[in-house]
Amino acid sequence: MSDAGSRPRLKLGGHLLPGLAAVALFAVLAVVFLQASFGEPAGFPEGASITASIGYAMFNVDTGAISGTVVSGEGFVVAFVLIAIVLDVAIDGAVFLAKRDEDGGIGGVLTDGGREIRDKLRGGED
Repeated sequence: MSDAGSRPRLKLGGHLLPGLAAVALFAVLAVVFLQASFGEPAGFPEGASITASIGYAMFNVDTGAISGTVVSGEGFVVAFVLIAIVLDVAIDGAVFLAKRDEDGGIGGVLTDGGREIRDKLRGGED
């Protein structure tokens, strides 16, 4: 009895091109990152309050009159605002998807591909 028909075979063709491109991109990026030289890490001064710095930057408070070590927080504020916008959009989307119509159906989501609305507009089913 021959098992030639049950062995896995490698199919060569154009469907392998995206995989080879991904492997080549990974190799290029690995070489670039492994050969890159980074400077010495620079930390924040001792006793610096990053949270206070973000708050001062958000409310445009003059940090000259505040005692203690304050770092520039403008870079943090940009990331903070972008994260806030993304989270707001996610919550709005969740509320929109969870909202129910008066008839008990899910509002805003057409799971039937719009057939129900089409049938209502035409006055009956096809």
